[in-house]
Amino acid sequence: MAKFEIIMPKLGESIIEATITRWVKNVGDSVEEDDSLVEIATDKVDSEIPSPVEGKLVKTLFNEGDVVPVGTVIALIETDGEGGEEPAGQEETKTEEEKKPVEEKAAETVAPDSSATEKVGEKAISDFSQSERFYSPLVKSMSKAENISLGELEKMPGSGRDNRVTKADVIDYLDKRKSGPVQATVSTPSKSAATPKMAAPTVTSGAGDQVVEMDRMRKLIADHMVMSKQVSPHVTSFIDADVTHIVNWRNKVKDSFSKREGEKITFTPIFFHAAAQALREFPQINVSLDGYNIIYRKNINIGMATALPSGNLIVPVIRNIDQKNLLGVVKSVNDLANRARINKLQPDEIQGGTFTITNFGSFDSLTGTPIINQPQVAILGLGAIRKQPRVIETADGDMIGIRHIMILSLAYDHRIVDGALAGMFLKRMKELLESFDPETQI
Repeated sequence: MAKFEIIMPKLGESIIEATITRWVKNVGDSVEEDDSLVEIATDKVDSEIPSPVEGKLVKTLFNEGDVVPVGTVIALIETDGEGGEEPAGQEETKTEEEKKPVEEKAAETVAPDSSATEKVGEKAISDFSQSERFYSPLVKSMSKAENISLGELEKMPGSGRDNRVTKADVIDYLDKRKSGPVQATVSTPSKSAATPKMAAPTVTSGAGDQVVEMDRMRKLIADHMVMSKQVSPHVTSFIDADVTHIVNWRNKVKDSFSKREGEKITFTPIFFHAAAQALREFPQINVSLDGYNIIYRKNINIGMATALPSGNLIVPVIRNIDQKNLLGVVKSVNDLANRARINKLQPDEIQGGTFTITNFGSFDSLTGTPIINQPQVAILGLGAIRKQPRVIETADGDMIGIRHIMILSLAYDHRIVDGALAGMFLKRMKELLESFDPETQI
């Protein structure tokens, strides 16, 4: 009998870990090739890991809810093949490390030093439940092995996503501790000071109230929104735009476009196309902040806030959108929106955004004040398009006409974007939309 290792796969260029959300198969279950073994999640994208072999699931090395690094063994399947047998004559040459069962090797990726872990005791394990900061299983085991207290971990700056402490951060901390006393608060001038977390008010439920715990995605969204408001001083500026030319043009081409391409053309791609041009002209908006360092992004990758049937929100990203023509943007918008709603996005497709657009007008809202999608510094809101009376300047003098008007709102990080820059960006958006050529071919 041979044992086949199931590895946490690399799900994207920027994905380094995933959360096990549910084991589809239990230990002892028979498994057919391509059967779903486990459901995993990376940020807001859910995926399944299929079995590449036929056999029996004999061991799972992680529990539901565990965060597992990419490349780690997560389960073992026993097969009828003989691939696990040692080639003749090689047993004597193997080192003690190579002779270890695969179960022990997989466990060591989580617990580097079990004897050191025992020194800490169960009290230290329970301490993690008192922290509101996330620590991966690897960081927890390393801290126990090296006798790092929870107080030290809480003060440790994290280089991972959302200030998460990584293995490299722990190693760096240990190196500093060996070389001399470590200050109570480890920080560098280049990093922004963490904002103290405010205690939420106590909320009680009354008779007849229904209490439902947030699902995983809503928890991620909630934490991300709170973090963004704590990190960035938000300011929002507004401008209205006459998009009558755009409305008339779309009404003229939508039927022929649908017959030719087999899909709809909405207003959204037109606004994205204009935003890409405005970002190219105002690169100071297409940046991120790392403490006091400004990172000017080379690529323009616009995220598209998309409402899901579950009521949650996801933001797929159109990469290098400034290099696409209008037809290319239409195709990208439709493809990402459709796959987002049926949970078919790849993890990399929600990563790497440099700017975000959210469409309040989809729900007939006039405008809104969106929250910045960190680590970006601005987000554009699109309001509903409505017919309004407007003063029209003509060669024969001013007159009143019925025009299609919408409101654009730009929420921005006032640490780096001032009102003047935001105003110029919005003004340029207005110019691009109002000067749209009604004879545009697509």
